[in-house]
Amino acid sequence: MTSDTTVRRQTLFWLAATALVLFAGIGLRFPWPADEPRFAQIAREMVESGQWLFPTRGGEYYPDKPPVFMWLSALFFQLVGNLKLSFLLPSVLASIGTLWLVHDLGRRLWNPQTALFAVLVLAFTPQFLLQGKAAQIDALVTFWITLGCYGLLRHFLTGPHWRWYFVSWVAMGLGIMTKGVGFLPLLMLLPLALWARNPGAGAEPVWRWRLLAGLGVMLVTLACWLVPMLVQVELRGGETLLAYRNDLLFRQTGERFVNAWHHVKPWHYFFTQAIPVVWFPLPIIMLVLIKPLVALLRQDAKLRVLLTWVGLVLLFFSISSGKREVYIFPALPMLSLVVAVLWVNGRELPLAKKLDGVFRWLMPGIAALLTGLGMLMWLAPGRLPGKLQDYADIVNAVAVPLTGLGVTLIVVLLWLRRSDLFVRLAAASLVGWLFVALLVWPRVDPYRTPQDMMQAVEQHLPPGAELGLIAFKEQFLLFSQRPLTHFSYLAPLLQQEQNAWIWMREAPNRHLLVPTDGELGCFDGERAVSLGEAHRREWVLLGPDAVRPTCGTPARLQRFHYQPVTNGVLP
Repeated sequence: MTSDTTVRRQTLFWLAATALVLFAGIGLRFPWPADEPRFAQIAREMVESGQWLFPTRGGEYYPDKPPVFMWLSALFFQLVGNLKLSFLLPSVLASIGTLWLVHDLGRRLWNPQTALFAVLVLAFTPQFLLQGKAAQIDALVTFWITLGCYGLLRHFLTGPHWRWYFVSWVAMGLGIMTKGVGFLPLLMLLPLALWARNPGAGAEPVWRWRLLAGLGVMLVTLACWLVPMLVQVELRGGETLLAYRNDLLFRQTGERFVNAWHHVKPWHYFFTQAIPVVWFPLPIIMLVLIKPLVALLRQDAKLRVLLTWVGLVLLFFSISSGKREVYIFPALPMLSLVVAVLWVNGRELPLAKKLDGVFRWLMPGIAALLTGLGMLMWLAPGRLPGKLQDYADIVNAVAVPLTGLGVTLIVVLLWLRRSDLFVRLAAASLVGWLFVALLVWPRVDPYRTPQDMMQAVEQHLPPGAELGLIAFKEQFLLFSQRPLTHFSYLAPLLQQEQNAWIWMREAPNRHLLVPTDGELGCFDGERAVSLGEAHRREWVLLGPDAVRPTCGTPARLQRFHYQPVTNGVLP
């Protein structure tokens, strides 16, 4: 039997290894579409303008999300002074925090071995490291939600612990200020009410009227942002700020949940399409060990609380017609504890050993396939399927790293062939992400950014020229070496084009950067100068000679100016 000291040392190793992999690759790539350039640009504008209360994108208010993630991104940018180094830090640090919270819960609610396996589950479940190494909001909101659950569990299951109880409400407030679903720990109060009992005689009860003060703590936390924002909207007035407030507080929350306008999926999407991929192999492990899981749930109220909460979160997101894989990410940390308890108690069972045997052959087989695919991409790219050949530059860039990854995985799996299944899975996952972050990212980066195209823009523009954009993405702002004018990112393409036509006629030496996939009626496309492709779209430059004599005109001209303080992306 492994001693607790040995288990703690192993846990420390895996915590450090996972943290190292999360940090690996920082500074080796720029923000990539779709979401990363948006948040990086907003953070950059906060620092450059000094306006932190109302996030802007190209000078236009950004109402899609509350500001906490952008604040942290801007703070790290201001501290580090390098956008390429800073933009991933909020997600990395939030993921490390989530990892520690899960480890500590496993240790306190069960034992050190459960804590170890919970860490391993997060290390090998694809969604955890995928979000931890992406500059999106979801890793941070998952940290706040996990912290909220942690505080409630510390109070009701290991308490009373009123300090952690109120910390959970602060975390929920910060979670809502990060992404509207930060309140999800509240759903845990239902299973806690069913299965968390007050201690016996002589001990302080965990269920008291004092619990209601938590709601006030959350509201005070929210008020730290909401009150100044609402006051400024009232003082400054104007339709733009009112539209920002209404969009942020109503359209992007309740309306988006009840009547989603994109990412529309069937009710079963999470269970039939998302979870089998982003949480692999957790569904397989739970299905194979379903009988031991049911038996554990009968015996262990703590396990019932966690798994019921995970089910409520999945149900909550399944109700809305709009669904994305990242929506269910906050449920993964608590699920990792459930799977860890299940594996600790069931890994010696015959079915678990059979599952271990399947993966003992499956994982080296996948590594061999990666090796073969990498060698094919390297030595005979012409034999690849047609779709892969369409990305010949990227294929050539990743061929050698992919081959090296496959060989390395085979060696690692042979070395760990007698280790536990979860150890082999975690080792393979961390090795894979190391190769991706250190070898693949730098090679692919030039193809995921418009840096070369924006340099081509500078070569084609005459001295003193002004540049406008329509139907653009945030990454164009990041790589711009001059002031830019755009015509509302949120406006329909026709309105952007009409306003751009007015802007072009107002002064000489103005040029417009546009994609070719939209039909433009106000400009002569035959006079366009092609600049090549970026993000699978061809972009062209339109000069004054491309402006047609007439064009339908909207009732009101809308334009936004963005002037970077520095030249291009900050070094």
